[in-house]
Amino acid sequence: MATAESSRGEEPEGSRRDKRMTLAQHLVELRRRLLIAVLALVVGMVIAFLVTDFVIRMLTVPIQAIADARGQTGDVQLMFNTVTSGFDLRMRIAFAIGIVISAPVWIWQIWAFLMPGLKRKEIQYTIGFMASAIPLFFGGVVTGWFVMPHIIELMAQFVPEQGALFYQYDYYYDFIIKLLIVVGVAFVLPVFLVALNLAGIVSGKGILKGWRVAVLVIVVFAATATPAADIVSMLLLGGVLVVLYLAAAGVSLLFDWRKARRERALLASEGVA
Repeated sequence: MATAESSRGEEPEGSRRDKRMTLAQHLVELRRRLLIAVLALVVGMVIAFLVTDFVIRMLTVPIQAIADARGQTGDVQLMFNTVTSGFDLRMRIAFAIGIVISAPVWIWQIWAFLMPGLKRKEIQYTIGFMASAIPLFFGGVVTGWFVMPHIIELMAQFVPEQGALFYQYDYYYDFIIKLLIVVGVAFVLPVFLVALNLAGIVSGKGILKGWRVAVLVIVVFAATATPAADIVSMLLLGGVLVVLYLAAAGVSLLFDWRKARRERALLASEGVA
């Protein structure tokens, strides 16, 4: 259908609709979609606020494990040092979970706003990118969640037995959420390599050729994100990232091969080959 329309010189309906819209109409459309995204976030936060007790219990599992190991339950606690600390922690958790819960809505709003200006092939690439990036990000978050307790427990071993461990709630939460986000983003980076390949910026052979530098960077990142003494967590994180990098190189090589085959077929049809 799209080919037939193109052959008649007609533009896709989305492009025509996009060109007919004035700047003011674009701003109205943007405001409407932002409002929908914000409302979805608020609904997600309300839902998430109901499960904050469970999330806090899960976040404090490493603290309980440290207390049991030290045999000094009273000296290892999550510390709330202001009147509003408890509410503040719950709001932070609700906001983070609310973003995740409302992600399908606000991602769709972004997509629906940008879609009229994209070509069909760009739309397909965008859908493929989103379908790959979102599961990889959550996979990274899950991996970071399993690594996180080992990091906290290992760091606690450097505190002398004579000392007390009082984890300030905001620092403790920020440490965990930043760790999860960093590992999640690291898992998405191979998808960006494939996107760069599709854009013609880097070839599959170029990605594969740089495997030594990539492995070095991955090892440094894994060693930085995990304690030096926790070899198991470092190998787990680094190993997964190396596999994802090699997978990105393999997918890029496949795309390059398909592109070269199409070019040869085009040259043959024009009688050049």
